[in-house]
Amino acid sequence: MTHDETGWDLEVRPEKMRRWVVVAAVVVMALHIFAALVLRGGGDTGVNLRVVDQIAILAIGVVLTGGVLLFTRPRLRAGADGVSVRNVVAERHIPWTDVRGLFFDHGAPWARLELPFDEYVPVVAIQARDGELAVDALERFRELESRYTVPDRNDGGAVRRNDDGGAARRNDDGGAVRRNDDGGAVRRNDDGGAVRGDD
Repeated sequence: MTHDETGWDLEVRPEKMRRWVVVAAVVVMALHIFAALVLRGGGDTGVNLRVVDQIAILAIGVVLTGGVLLFTRPRLRAGADGVSVRNVVAERHIPWTDVRGLFFDHGAPWARLELPFDEYVPVVAIQARDGELAVDALERFRELESRYTVPDRNDGGAVRRNDDGGAARRNDDGGAVRRNDDGGAVRRNDDGGAVRGDD
């Protein structure tokens, strides 16, 4: 779908899973219709269903079919307002400031959206079994991420992000910030000099 039709720059749904889910839903409903018609006849089995029993079997089939069709709901949307992830039931909106990338773990069936503090959201809409469609969705998502994600800025010292996922730190006095190699605490000089870690 285009941006004009949906208001989103990117909308992704799983292709193969949706086809299999629709087939499964048709089979479930057909089996319940067949059971309601055949068991009505009775015969040598002694089963003699009334109309209300047939309606009950059909109602169960409708409920089960609806439950199966829930698996057609997964969707990923991305645009200027952020990222919206809907898996089977709930939908979650995430601003670009909280997005840390979209990745596939090794051997994972679907992608995951990385968030701050080692959190993530499964993205069932982008599945490994979709092959090139999944690769294309990842590339398009990363283009949007680079377009809408703005580097952090401040009014003085530099902001740096730790490679281990830790919080960014800012020095207010404009001095250099150095990391200590032995894991010790980072200390600030009171004389306005450089901030150094333990040697």
